[in-house]
This record gives sequence, C-alpha cells and structure tokens, in this order.
Amino acid sequence: MNRLLFVIYSVFLFGCGGNDDPPAKPDRALLVYPQKDSECNTGVNIDDISSRVEFKWQASNNTEIYEIRVTNLNTSVTQTISTALLSAKLPLDKGAPYSWFVTSKNSQAPETATSEVWRFYNSGFVTTYPPFPAEIISPKSGASVFKDINNEFTMEWSGADVDEDLLGFEIYFSTENPPNTLVASLAWDVVTYKVSVLSNRVYYWRVISKDKGGNTSDSGIYEFKVL
Repeated sequence: MNRLLFVIYSVFLFGCGGNDDPPAKPDRALLVYPQKDSECNTGVNIDDISSRVEFKWQASNNTEIYEIRVTNLNTSVTQTISTALLSAKLPLDKGAPYSWFVTSKNSQAPETATSEVWRFYNSGFVTTYPPFPAEIISPKSGASVFKDINNEFTMEWSGADVDEDLLGFEIYFSTENPPNTLVASLAWDVVTYKVSVLSNRVYYWRVISKDKGGNTSDSGIYEFKVL
C-alpha cells in the first residue's frame, strides 16, 4: 500500500510539473527579392508614377508573423505590412531608391529577429540612377565615442551604385549643424576618413556620393559626441 501511494505521489509530482522552458525566439529571415543594390524591373504598372512590387523572403524558424518595412530613401516615407506569408506586394514610386527589411515575430516570445537591410531602385523613367545614399557604419548617429592617442577618430561608411559608375565621396564635417565644411574628396574605394577631434564636443557629418554621370546622393546628417 505504501509503495502504491509513493508511485501515485511521484506521478503527480513529476508528471504534472509542465514545461518551464522559455519559448524559442524567431530566427532571422533571409531576403530574396528585390535583390541588394539592384534595379527592380518586375513591378506591375499602376500609373505613370508608380508600380506594384512583390517582396520575397525565406521562411525563418519559430516565426508566426513577418513584418516588412519599406522606406523611400528620397522622402523617408515608410510602408509597413504584416503577413504570415513569404511575400508581400506594395506600391512604390518609379525611379526611386528604397530600403527594406523583415522582422520575424512569435506571439509566444518577447524577442524578435531582424533581417539584413537591402537597398534597390524601383525601375522608372530614368536611364541612369544616382548612387545609393552612403550607409553610415561608424559612428552611428547619437553615439558617444573615444578619440585615439593622437586626438583622432575614424569615420566609416559604405557606398553602392546600381549603374556601377560610383566615382567618389565628399565628406562634410563640423561642430555646426548642418556641417558645410568640406574636409575631404575621396575615391570610390575609400570608405574611411580620420578626423581630428576634442573631448566633450559634438560633431556633425555627412557623406555626398557622386557618380560618373554627375548624379549625387546625400547620406543625411549624423552626429556623435567625443567623450
């Protein structure tokens, strides 16, 4: 009898405890189309100024919903759509540059996972495209940084051009906003620049990308503080 009670007690104690493992967080989705740094020419015509583009990505583990965010790099207007599918269609301006990424979500997990950010041009009326706005790598806007022993700091960015005719970069840097002081004109394959800085100062900078056709694009203004 005692043995039977022990077995029943053990089943109750260990068999009804439930699973305390935390829910698995989603993995990052892998983007498929529109491709990175490309011209998207598969949009379905809507009217003279816009077309409907289908975005595609691969499935990610532990994901219920995908949130896609597409931003017009000229106007900074962002479109957001949520779906359980692996594709979504959105109306886009013709001839405009865009960035896009996908966030994987699961209602059982507080964490989310974000894909890479890809940029592309939506095909339009133009025969030559400006460079993509330079992507600022370091320092990010609002960052606090330390200078080196020579009282210098190295800024870094990346550039791309769908026409593959990127010519170079102009770097504007100042303690004033907007930064109107041109401190360097660099070739297309130079994506770092070292500036002299002082502690407890806020600096502003921007990168102008230029191509061989005379087209330009502006990264926008970024700021950082030197500690």
